[in-house]
Amino acid sequence: MKRTWEFQFLLMYPKIQNGAILIADTHEDDKRDGFYSFLQKIESNKIVTTQLFLMGDMFDLFIGKIEYSVQKYQKYIDMLEKIALNIEVFYFEGNHDFSLSNLFKNVKTVPIQLQPKKFILKDNTLIYLSHGDKYCGFIYNNYTKIIRLSIVLKILNIVDKMCNNFISKKIKSNQSKKKLCIKIKDFEKIIRLKILQYNIEQKSWIIEGHYHQNSRFKINKVNYINLPSFACGGSYFIVECLKHKKEFFKELGC
Repeated sequence: MKRTWEFQFLLMYPKIQNGAILIADTHEDDKRDGFYSFLQKIESNKIVTTQLFLMGDMFDLFIGKIEYSVQKYQKYIDMLEKIALNIEVFYFEGNHDFSLSNLFKNVKTVPIQLQPKKFILKDNTLIYLSHGDKYCGFIYNNYTKIIRLSIVLKILNIVDKMCNNFISKKIKSNQSKKKLCIKIKDFEKIIRLKILQYNIEQKSWIIEGHYHQNSRFKINKVNYINLPSFACGGSYFIVECLKHKKEFFKELGC
């Protein structure tokens, strides 16, 4: 039985509600519009959910301080804001979509600096949510800091506009050629080393996107879930907290 102070401590964390949806790595671009169709279904209640967790890389290129990408995806911004008037929407920034906080009034953005973010289920199980590109090595970690600097993004935006958005278009073109649905060799071994940097409680859960592996396993009494890429098969996870059952997450198709 948990002590009183432990319960008070847990009250600090936001709750993941039964029926919440977690969706990751939709990688929306000119050739993929499944994410927008998904949002339309939520807005029209064809898909019913209590909360919506966008786990990052929802677009191939969506940077809040680059005008081209903001203009291109304005209808998504409007749709998400509309949905967030009725249900809680969290947007975990990824490596393809970041610096988004100024674009949203109702959507709760979670930058990489605040990831993993702690949540709890109704039985007080701790859940750590993250896009998944944190703790990926010294060089990459420093790159993520530099590319998010306001001065860097301001310069990139100016140069991009001067060359008719060539930089943005080139990045999008390169991204569209990438193979998204590839199994990573020794994935569990990679995550095992990474989890050491999380410093989390045993019997907790870590849920990430980024890797597109659609897998789950346990490491040192920590439950790990890597979400499927929506771009690979149109699937997402829904939280289903059943009494006396610890399988909290089931995969559904769209």
